[in-house]
Amino acid sequence: MTREECIGVLKENCRNKNLFKHMLATEAVMAGLAEKLGEDVTAWSLAGLMHDLDYDETYDDPDRHGLLSAEKLADLGFSEEIIHAVKAHNDHVDRSSMMDRALYASDPVTGLIVASALMHPDKKLAGLDVEFVMRRFKEKRFAAGANREQIESSTEMGLSLEEFIGIALASMQEVSDDLGL
Repeated sequence: MTREECIGVLKENCRNKNLFKHMLATEAVMAGLAEKLGEDVTAWSLAGLMHDLDYDETYDDPDRHGLLSAEKLADLGFSEEIIHAVKAHNDHVDRSSMMDRALYASDPVTGLIVASALMHPDKKLAGLDVEFVMRRFKEKRFAAGANREQIESSTEMGLSLEEFIGIALASMQEVSDDLGL
């Protein structure tokens, strides 16, 4: 599927505009990581874009989150690599590939970065730097839903936490207009 076709599928399945922006942010982070790690940028981007396809349907049943997306993605003809990463991002299967590890760490870091932007004086991603986000990362109560352990798993890709946050932040800054930040 093309990105445009994927956007159409998401618009049919996602009613929450903030969730849609989260998927765009995750897409951008995955693209940035793929570039850094020499991976398939298109495949990694699509994994990030589509990873929460089922969120509206599984909100009240988190044990199914990722599994329903995997079924839908299989029906749409997505690769097994992308389907596995979507399952792995919610711990349904082991994280056995770099894509799995990347999506697992990227999912929560977008929330941390958005929350950091919203508390920054200019409320924009452009004003953030890695140091600012790292200070927020260390504040356990700040953006408590952004699982720190999951973000720290970025070291499984051979990246330091600071390097990972830098890639994620720069990637999200590139799509800041789409994110409204």
